[in-house]
Amino acid sequence: MKLSSYILKIALFATGLSGIVAEYILSTLGSYFLGDSVIQWTLIVSIMLFSMGLGSGLSKYLYNNLIDKFIYIEFLLSILVSFSSLIAYSISAVSNYTGFVIYFLSISIGILIGMEIPLVVRLNNEFQILRINVASIVEKDYYGSLVGGIFFAFVGLPILGITYTPFVLGFINFSVAMVLFVFVKDQIRGRKRLRLALSSAAVFVVIISGVFFAQPIILYGEQTKYKDKIIYSEQTQYQKIVMTQWKDEYWLYIDGNQQLSTIDEVMYHEPLVHPVMQLLEYPKDILVLGGGDGCAVREILKYPSVEDITVVDLDPAMTELGKTHPVLTQLNDSALYNPKVEIFNTDGFEFLEERKTFYDAIFIDLPDPKTVEMNRLYSYEFYRSCRKHLRPHGALITQAGSPYYATRAFLCINKTMKKAGFATQKLHNQILTLGEWGWILGSKHIKEKKLTSRLQGLTFKDVPTEWINNEAMQHITTFGKKIYPGRNGHDTVEVNTIFNPVLYRYYLEGNWDLY
Repeated sequence: MKLSSYILKIALFATGLSGIVAEYILSTLGSYFLGDSVIQWTLIVSIMLFSMGLGSGLSKYLYNNLIDKFIYIEFLLSILVSFSSLIAYSISAVSNYTGFVIYFLSISIGILIGMEIPLVVRLNNEFQILRINVASIVEKDYYGSLVGGIFFAFVGLPILGITYTPFVLGFINFSVAMVLFVFVKDQIRGRKRLRLALSSAAVFVVIISGVFFAQPIILYGEQTKYKDKIIYSEQTQYQKIVMTQWKDEYWLYIDGNQQLSTIDEVMYHEPLVHPVMQLLEYPKDILVLGGGDGCAVREILKYPSVEDITVVDLDPAMTELGKTHPVLTQLNDSALYNPKVEIFNTDGFEFLEERKTFYDAIFIDLPDPKTVEMNRLYSYEFYRSCRKHLRPHGALITQAGSPYYATRAFLCINKTMKKAGFATQKLHNQILTLGEWGWILGSKHIKEKKLTSRLQGLTFKDVPTEWINNEAMQHITTFGKKIYPGRNGHDTVEVNTIFNPVLYRYYLEGNWDLY
């Protein structure tokens, strides 16, 4: 077998790696800008596969000088892939056509990727019989896809981020083109050789320039999503964390959704923590699922009886931020450094499945259930697992989104917790920067008829609070008449389970246009 065949197969391996990661990048961008990760990943991957089919079909119309055409395709791919994130962020800053651009890029990149395999098969045809040629070419492409997937999951997204990962792919396509060009340049004469050389130089300069200007462009596009100045931004393996500042106040966002504001976070965290802690006579062992900002832990530490607080947050970047960023450490009183606190960076569902520990109280302070991944942490199976880990007198509370903006989602969480065996109490509060927000409190031993009266009788005399008191409890435990948009009773929502994940759809179908 000639050296040319080996080079072509190495090229297919590299382009296979680049192609699969390009799909993942565009799917991630679609999820970030357009929401509903399931729909975006499904649509974009499907559209790209369809476009690859189109590209394969179009390749039959390419005649003569196939190696030149393959090199130009790699040049074009290197530019489109490298700048995919920059283009998406730039468009989002100036118009509402981000979705159109992302899908257009998916089609364009898909068509070019689809042309690669047929062209390489034809180029390699002179070195191997058809049976071996096709099998070996497709084999290398699939192997590259596996390596690409591993790269994106463990290096690209968590380390390089959505800003620089596309440029790595662009350089891969560019390198493939350059290796082929160097290998066949003696076979190319005159102006064709000069055009290829000038094109390679131009593509290299464009990609290098993109690398240098990428961060400011991404930051500009990101800034348009937030009304205040961004002072911290990080794309982790799991989520996008952003912190903004206005005057002396700060906001924390995860995947574009506000998690807290220093203006009014006590109006969220005090209702989350103190009603449950006051219901318990002597709470010692506490589990916090989520809560990497440390504010819930700050409130729990106000109770001297507490001996152990276990914080389980999937993203180590979030808990590290809660431990080290001066805005959060000042806000949470460095609570995550308290010797009573132990932090685990793992999935909450798996943590409960593997542990045999029992707790007096469980606080679920997780992001909203707007994806299938988050949906499972609001499921019947999850609440049943929580109930097993509670002592007989134990209680649980979960943030439950907005009863005003996502009424059906709110009611679904309540119904699901009831199904899991909890006596429940719906809570709500008008938070200045969030609007009306809600929680569902569940008790393992207090009957539902008594739960409301017990909560409304709480006085908080022995614990320092900034907002919550007995009068506040009268307010947050009552809802008045059913005046919420899309008002629905419990019979109009289903129980949320892992195998019937209805909650995230209820959430996405909410009245968020009123927000």
